[in-house]
Amino acid sequence: MGYAKRQNVKPFAQASGSDALSSRTPSPSSKPSSIWNMQIGGSSQKTVMKRLEVLLFTSELADLIEAGMTLGQALQALANQAEEGSAQKFVCQNIYERIISGEPFSSACANHPKTFEPLYVNMVRAAEASGAMVEVLRRLADHYERNDAMLSKIKGALTYPMVVLVFGVIAVVGALVFIIPKFEKVFSSMGATLPLPTRILIGMSDAVINYGWVMAIGVVCFSIWFRKWKETSSGRYAVDGWKLKAPLIKGIVAAGLFASLAYTLKTLLVNGVNVLQALKIVEETCSNAVIARAIHNARQRVTDGTSISGPLASSGVFPRMMTDMLAIGEQAGDMAGALEHIGTRYQKDMDRNIASFTNALEPILIITIAIVVGFIAVSILTAVFEVSATLG
Repeated sequence: MGYAKRQNVKPFAQASGSDALSSRTPSPSSKPSSIWNMQIGGSSQKTVMKRLEVLLFTSELADLIEAGMTLGQALQALANQAEEGSAQKFVCQNIYERIISGEPFSSACANHPKTFEPLYVNMVRAAEASGAMVEVLRRLADHYERNDAMLSKIKGALTYPMVVLVFGVIAVVGALVFIIPKFEKVFSSMGATLPLPTRILIGMSDAVINYGWVMAIGVVCFSIWFRKWKETSSGRYAVDGWKLKAPLIKGIVAAGLFASLAYTLKTLLVNGVNVLQALKIVEETCSNAVIARAIHNARQRVTDGTSISGPLASSGVFPRMMTDMLAIGEQAGDMAGALEHIGTRYQKDMDRNIASFTNALEPILIITIAIVVGFIAVSILTAVFEVSATLG
C-alpha cells in the first residue's frame, strides 16, 4: 500500500477485533477550525456530499490512485476541480489535512458521517489492511450506483401516479370553490327543490369555502405531527411495518430492501469484514426499522460467527427462498456467491413489481377521478333537469 506509506497513514493492522472495523465518532475538537468554519461569499460552506457526489468522488478517486497518484495528490486534484463552496471541495480538503497529519483515510472519512455511511468507512478500513484500495473503491462505486438505480426505479414508478393524483385533487377543489357556487345561485333564484346528490355537492362546496382554511391548518398540523412521530423509534417501526404490508407497494419495498441487503452484505464479506461486524453495518445502513430489528436479533443469536441463515430464518421477516439460498451458500462455502444470486433475484422481482404497480395504479387513479368528476356532473345535471321540469 504505497500511497498509505507515503502519506504516513497508520496501518490498519494495529487495530484488533471488531473494534478495528467499528466506525469512529468524530469529536468537535478534532475538526480543523480553518476548514470546518469556512465561509464562502458570506454564506456557510456546504459540508455534506449527496449520494451521487459520493459515487462520482469514489469512482474518480479510484481512477487517480490507479493512475499512479498518491492518496494525498488524488484528494488535492479532486478538491481543485470542485467548485468553490461545494461540499466536495470541503470534504476533500478536510480529509487531505487529516491524512497528512497522520490520520488514516478511513478515520478521516468517519469524521464526515453524513457523507460517508458506516459501510463506506468500514470497507475503506478493510482496504487499508489488505492494500486493495482501488478494488474496494471500485466495489463501493458499484454498490452506490446499483442502489441509486433501484431508488430511481421506485421514484420513477411513483412520479406519474402522484402527478395525476395532485392534479385531480386540484381540479375537484377548484370545481367546489369556483364552479358549484355559481350553479347554487342559479338554483336558489329559481326556488326549486334540489335532488339529494346536488344538496350534498353544495354542502361540500360550502364546507370547503367557509372552513377550507380550518381544513388546511388541520392538514398542516397533522403533517407536522406525523413527521415528528415518524422520527421516533415506535413511529418509524410502525410506518416501516406498514410499508411491508401495504397493497401494491409491499412487493416493491420488500424486494428492494432484500436486494440492497444482499448486495451490501456480499460487498462487506468479500472485503474481509467478519460476519458479525458485517451484520452490524447492514443493520445500521438498513432503511427499514422492521428489517433492521430482525437483523439485530439475528446477530445476537449468531454463535459461531459464520452461520447466519438460521437466525435470519427464525425472525419470520425474511422470505424462505432467501434464507434457503443463503444456507446453501454457507454449506458450499460461497456466501458471497449466494448473496450475489439473492440480490439479482430480488432486483428482478422489484422490476416486475414496479411494472405491475404502474399497470395497476394507472386505471385505479383514472377510475377514482372519473367517479368524483362523474358525481359532480351528475349532481349538476340532475338539478338542471329537476328545475326544468318544475318550470315546465
